[in-house]
Amino acid sequence: MSKPSTSKKTASMHTIDMDLIEMTLDVMKYAIHRITNSSLEIGSPKKEEELRRLVGETITDTGIGGEKAFKLFRDVLVKATVPIDHPRHLAFVPAAPTRAAIMFDLVTAASSIHGAYWMEGAGGIYCENEAMKWLVSLTGLPEPASGVFTSGGTAANLSALVAAREYWRKNPEYQNRKGLIITSVGAHSSVKAMAKVIDVDLLLIETEDAMSGDDLRKKIKTLDSDQRQRLFAVVATGGTTNAGIIDGLAGIAEICESEKLWFHVDAAYGGGALAADSVRHLFNGIERADSITIDPHKWLFSPYDCGAVIYKNPELAKNAHAQEGSYLDIFKDEGANGFNPSDYQIQLTRRVRGMPLWFSLATHGTDKYKWAVERGITLANLAGRLISENPLVELVREPSLSCVLFRRKGWTPEDYRDWTYKNQREGFALVTPTKWKQRDTAETVARFCFINPDTTEEDIVAILDTMA
Repeated sequence: MSKPSTSKKTASMHTIDMDLIEMTLDVMKYAIHRITNSSLEIGSPKKEEELRRLVGETITDTGIGGEKAFKLFRDVLVKATVPIDHPRHLAFVPAAPTRAAIMFDLVTAASSIHGAYWMEGAGGIYCENEAMKWLVSLTGLPEPASGVFTSGGTAANLSALVAAREYWRKNPEYQNRKGLIITSVGAHSSVKAMAKVIDVDLLLIETEDAMSGDDLRKKIKTLDSDQRQRLFAVVATGGTTNAGIIDGLAGIAEICESEKLWFHVDAAYGGGALAADSVRHLFNGIERADSITIDPHKWLFSPYDCGAVIYKNPELAKNAHAQEGSYLDIFKDEGANGFNPSDYQIQLTRRVRGMPLWFSLATHGTDKYKWAVERGITLANLAGRLISENPLVELVREPSLSCVLFRRKGWTPEDYRDWTYKNQREGFALVTPTKWKQRDTAETVARFCFINPDTTEEDIVAILDTMA
């Protein structure tokens, strides 16, 4: 019997030929240059119509060829992005993946490992679990605490709160009721968005500063009987993204234990500071949490996207998340016995996104991680001193973790906006304003967030000089 014909176009997508080899060499040359480049440029976004004019149509019936597509990316498109690891990228929460982690991200992609089930991805999942053990050790959670890597803090927070809600609904009385959680106005926006996704009500404690156990106790006392029955979880923050503020975790843990509430700590940004001896005491109480979110792609120097959710009792998460399906039954068989990450968070399909962190930890050791995190805290305190000595600017509050809020005396919100765009347009820095609320007034202020240990005192001084 003759074989069915296969068109050359279809076959060539997976065929190894000289075009593929040349494209591979181009890609590797770019990656090597990017990894070894110590003088990155800050790109500037362009309007879609301008990019279309420069690039033209790229998706066509017959393709434009790998060489042309890659040249367009290298020469035009990547220059319309801002590298998150630039030493003068101090906006939002930047990142600074180690070169070892970046290189192993290439290996992770090239290895094509499906990280949902042990049967398919045992070796890669083993690597992830080794890195996860270190993360869990930072939190101080007791055995059998464990966790899995997610796409980021939003997926981690969502996974944790779904586990909390399903645990609450084990009580038949609550099966058809809408749940309620409490957090503070300083909590990350993903917590508020997640409440919508899982259809629970959200009560906010009105403080931009640290939420305390007393704040929580007072809020619970204001609840009517229906609200109190529906309350099942409290979300505290271990380092707000806006100002690096850590809630009073020990006091909140005490209330949650006495009130039988699930205690979740969102430490997506600040969790990296658990590795820093100088500030570890500020997180006391986190070891009493039922679940914790940490983003290694923020302050633990992994590439995007790598978040983590950790559970004090992983079985509660498994009861909430494990999926059933006839084609999945084999993964539950004794012959496929092993740790299945998909059982502990919302995603079934997943890449082994914890592998670059594992490789970087294995390469450098945890002491270097401690140093790099401490460097971010040192830079924040240094910036605080430089601001205090500069007559044109002043601190809004003392630096916390690696965040610094400060104001340029006499500036309007428009001045901050124009300053941001000017620095980015000139390819110098990306530093953006934020809002700081005191009582009923929200003030526009400037903000630094230090992650990259390669940022220097000279960088900070130069950025402050642009406010003159």
